[in-house]
Amino acid sequence: MINFNEPPYMEKSMDYIRKAVENKKICGDGEYTKKCNAWLEEHTGTKKALLTTSCTHATELAAILSEIKPGDEVIMPAYTFVSTADAFVLRGAKVVFVDIRPDTMNIDEKLIEHAITDKTRAIVPVHYAGVSCEMDTILAIAKKYNLLVIEDAAQGVMSSYKGKALGTMGDYGCYSFHETKNYSMGEGGALLIRDEKNVENAEIVREKGTNRSKFFRGQIDKYTWVEAGSSYLPSELNAAYLYAQLEVADKINEKRLSIWNRYWDGLEKLSDEGKIARPTIPDGCVHNAHMFYLKARDLEERTALISYLKEQGVQAVFHYIPLHTAPAGQRYGVFAGEDRYTTRESERLVRLPLYYNLSLEQADYVIDKVNAFYKER
Repeated sequence: MINFNEPPYMEKSMDYIRKAVENKKICGDGEYTKKCNAWLEEHTGTKKALLTTSCTHATELAAILSEIKPGDEVIMPAYTFVSTADAFVLRGAKVVFVDIRPDTMNIDEKLIEHAITDKTRAIVPVHYAGVSCEMDTILAIAKKYNLLVIEDAAQGVMSSYKGKALGTMGDYGCYSFHETKNYSMGEGGALLIRDEKNVENAEIVREKGTNRSKFFRGQIDKYTWVEAGSSYLPSELNAAYLYAQLEVADKINEKRLSIWNRYWDGLEKLSDEGKIARPTIPDGCVHNAHMFYLKARDLEERTALISYLKEQGVQAVFHYIPLHTAPAGQRYGVFAGEDRYTTRESERLVRLPLYYNLSLEQADYVIDKVNAFYKER
């Protein structure tokens, strides 16, 4: 069986984990957490990066720092993971879903302005598959209406938009290092902070509402509880596992791109014949090969394709069920405008295996089986 996903693993990971244990500092914000933060800051250009226990918690932290409160409205696509919405629902906000673009599966930037009311506080663009939303337009709308922008860049590490790293253009950006992501610490994430004025408060909220970070930097002689907060620090062991991958991030990225390109070339004929659709990468976007998906004709064909591939030893999967169709989505949110593409396109999408240890020969096998499926039809 060719698995859909296998988390990346570097041999140095165990050495770093062992060193973290020997340092007797495994609770977080030790050597490897700091190294990961520094790597993110250097490679993205963000003012501050803070490793977190998950991208979910990074988004929750962004919602707290943005002072989202009951009665506020937050705009986002319905085609996203539940955490994108949960972070704001937990603050008492109403989620306003906007339709997606069928080419990128990202929020349709042209529809955002129509969803804005006097209660809107923030726009949350989700960079699906590591391909950027149309950020120039989104940032212009946010500026016009004095709204915050919180980027869900869970899938976007190493991707960029017009030369800017995903997660660095909005007020806050959120990364994921879940085991399904290009770089993994099992469960983990990071909050990227654009403006220096927000850094100190972020450190406080992340550290259970204390000024502990300032204490460890020697800025104060003792630390205390100064604000409402929670514990968003990951284990130092998780950070050690991640850092071994960040050291060779380019190598991992290049391997994933080679697989992505193999799929792209191998499925070109089916695409040209109109039997499937392949991903779209708009001008100005540099993607990270987070996933390769194709689109079947409809839900029935997608179900048949996934079943066929499973019989051939290939694990392919669909993705999100649009949030506005879920019980909680109907309770906590509303869809603004018409659902022209969100449901229809989500029912067509099939994700093929793509991970660092996947060989090009295995990718060729997957390509052969996809082509065989359509030949038989």
